[in-house]
Amino acid sequence: MITIISNMSELGAGTRGSSLGYDALRIASYYMKPDFFRKYPVIHVPDENHKLWEKNPTPTAIRIETIADVYDRASKIVADVVASNRFPIILTGDHSNGGANIAGLKEAYPDKRLGVIWVDAHADLHSPYTSPSGNVHGMPLATALGEDNMHLKVKEPGSRALAAWSRMKGPETRVLPSDLLFMGVRDIEPQEAAIMEKYKIPNLTVENITMKGVRRAVKQALTYLSECDCIFVSFDVDSMDPNISHGTGTPVPGGFSREQAVGIITGLLKDPRVCGFEITEINPLLDDKGNKMGETAFFILNKAVQELQKRFEPKPEGKSKKLKIAAEK
Repeated sequence: MITIISNMSELGAGTRGSSLGYDALRIASYYMKPDFFRKYPVIHVPDENHKLWEKNPTPTAIRIETIADVYDRASKIVADVVASNRFPIILTGDHSNGGANIAGLKEAYPDKRLGVIWVDAHADLHSPYTSPSGNVHGMPLATALGEDNMHLKVKEPGSRALAAWSRMKGPETRVLPSDLLFMGVRDIEPQEAAIMEKYKIPNLTVENITMKGVRRAVKQALTYLSECDCIFVSFDVDSMDPNISHGTGTPVPGGFSREQAVGIITGLLKDPRVCGFEITEINPLLDDKGNKMGETAFFILNKAVQELQKRFEPKPEGKSKKLKIAAEK
């Protein structure tokens, strides 16, 4: 029932190395659970990372034309996996790919209301008009919401950037602002804060979750999205504290512990409405502790798969009959 999609595009990040995230996970699995990647089919999304060495023609949204090409390719693969009645676990290089995953799920479920839980240190709500860096890994949620945030623009993107941006947003809004929830976001720029305030998008902070406990926080998140038919969970490893490892492009102090991250992910995946799960931004080139981030991310990935297996395993027939008889009595 599970298919792993590996999309190691790193065109949207400002640092190099997240394209090695899948390899970091495989190396970690060799020591922790060597048969893991033999159990599940893996689909590799062809990347265009060689274009990192080419001149960038779109400075307000760096390499967005090529990112849009990969985005189209990846979203179709996600949609096809779901259409084959399989659950996609998507391992991505940088978080610009998160918008493609949302697009693919919406294509697979066009008539369903899609919710998103974004477990991240960053809000990723910029557009080519507002991004200070121009790095597209800070824009995926804006593509899902169809949000340009024009009234706070600081740049004038060129026609090529805007054409690619329009492709990524698509003809219709994929996710309503009311169906988006953040967990762990703590590095928010003014343009992003304005969108969060405008639409009253909730953010369950690390402090809040630590105080109330992971179980209650997970329940709160799922209750908030109670009107959604299906839910996508995206987990950026920078949502965890840098003391775990600096093996990610934009670490931010004050993040989750490994245990909190496991509790959040496995708690969310218990909900049968969760229809896709992403792990992103593992960068072993920035890891100051060997492959510690890869090992931590694989530990979480393995726990996530174990939780999904509980969801998908058939219920014992004898037990079902006993319950039916008891109900009839």
